[in-house]
Amino acid sequence: MRADDILSIGQVATRTGLAVSAIRYYEDMGLISPMRAPGGNRRFRRADIRRLSFVRIAQGFGFTLPRIAELLADLPEARTPTAKDWRVISEGFKQELDQKIATLTKLRDDLDGCIGCGCLSLERCALYNRDDTAAQKGDGPRYLMGDTSD
Repeated sequence: MRADDILSIGQVATRTGLAVSAIRYYEDMGLISPMRAPGGNRRFRRADIRRLSFVRIAQGFGFTLPRIAELLADLPEARTPTAKDWRVISEGFKQELDQKIATLTKLRDDLDGCIGCGCLSLERCALYNRDDTAAQKGDGPRYLMGDTSD
């Protein structure tokens, strides 16, 4: 490993656009594992820039940090991930994004009939949730997300 392949936390912050505190937090979450210099300072590999950039992108797509940690767990930490490593992760990532897109498309398409419609027939409303029965199916507007009341 070349000397310029090792970066300080400040250099990583500049390269990724993340605050130093965010980088430390991501370390606490296990998303990155910097080395330590003899004085205890964090030292990062250039591959950590990619990992942190992936975290930012994944968060932008609505993935939670625990889910991002699961995705990154399959990447090697001792070496720079290869194209094959990223391809494996991206396949699962694409499937989850496709599901999110389908859900968001359905929500978008159904919203014009729900928000502010002035509907007096609550029995037909996709937001109507008699006796909170949708809670058994999970959080959020379950019927708009594709669940049925049966």
